[in-house]
Amino acid sequence: MRDKSLKSLRVLLVEDEENIARLLKGAIGDSFHSFTIAKDGKEGLEKFIQISPDIVITDINMPKLTGLEMAGELKKLNPNVPVIILSAFSEREKLFNAIDVGVAKYFLKPYDPDEILEYISSISDELGSKTVELCDGFSFNKTTHALYKESRFVALSKNEKKFITLLVDNENNILDDETIKVSIWGESVSDERLRTFVRRLRGKTSKTLIINVKGLGYKLRFFS
Repeated sequence: MRDKSLKSLRVLLVEDEENIARLLKGAIGDSFHSFTIAKDGKEGLEKFIQISPDIVITDINMPKLTGLEMAGELKKLNPNVPVIILSAFSEREKLFNAIDVGVAKYFLKPYDPDEILEYISSISDELGSKTVELCDGFSFNKTTHALYKESRFVALSKNEKKFITLLVDNENNILDDETIKVSIWGESVSDERLRTFVRRLRGKTSKTLIINVKGLGYKLRFFS
């Protein structure tokens, strides 16, 4: 069960030392759905936005943005994403700042990759349980509000995330138009605006992902 949970996770490693990044990916990368590497804090933030990973592993001392500075920015985007810090013993005093940033765990160098994998395994069931499998190869992470088409991240607008989240949370129900309108826009907008919104979202995803039940409302088609 744990192996299955690991295989659903997308990991982002931010490490400016190429050899360390390559060794860590070689040691544990195959355990996950994907294992992406960024070479500094700035690139780490960019890739975080692009792929919306389930967990982030980062060094502290890096050019452009330090690991802690980057973690602070990541937490603004997604307060729930777990961040693991890799730190030299001499940087131990900096780890007090990691508490304020909300870092989940830290490992002092030289670390054992198996220990990192064991820690991620210990929280993988909880992380994996947040992912909902939809039809046509789509999946949706309820924690990060990220939609994927197989291994590809699908960029959604704020309102599109609200809509998908609303339908996922009401898996067994058909949501009527008025509930959707108020939940997304905070008011009862026109029927045409809702239809246009859904049509554009179908264009980003698939024609069969969002079901329109005539006269009743909308629901998602889940994996079966």
